[in-house]
Amino acid sequence: MAGINQVEFDRIFMDWYYPVRNSVYYKSGDMQAAEDITQEAFLKVWEMKERVRAETVGPLLFKISRNLFFNHFEHSKVALKFLDGYKGAGYADAPDFELEMRDFDTRLKESLAQLDEKHRTVFLMNRIDDMTYSQIAENLGLSVKAIEKRMSIAIAFLKEKLDVRI
Repeated sequence: MAGINQVEFDRIFMDWYYPVRNSVYYKSGDMQAAEDITQEAFLKVWEMKERVRAETVGPLLFKISRNLFFNHFEHSKVALKFLDGYKGAGYADAPDFELEMRDFDTRLKESLAQLDEKHRTVFLMNRIDDMTYSQIAENLGLSVKAIEKRMSIAIAFLKEKLDVRI
């Protein structure tokens, strides 16, 4: 039976809000825009609640948010502003370490911003959201092999740029 009720929608919102929002944020680098787009995606799902199946709502939300993102930013790429405000908590007594971490954070931001959007998205969904390749593939509507390839390219790119082991 298709359709979701208020209780199911509330559960879906709790389960999917942050993964969808983070996905948009990884693409845009703009948290406010990511939250606006995510809320609009949930509104669209609610508007078509009679036709939505709870089992497949996750990929639907990712698809809607992706389309909204492209509409919102008119297919332009926006520099990623990720990991702002790292404080190096717990290392106040090691100023050299904190300086190194700030430098690394800066280089990481720059490298992630240079990474192609599709590779950056897969990398961050895996490393930040702890999503498996299967989950990422389902959410992006791609094969697991495509996700593996994108992840491999992202890791190779970041290793080269950062000269570190990822």
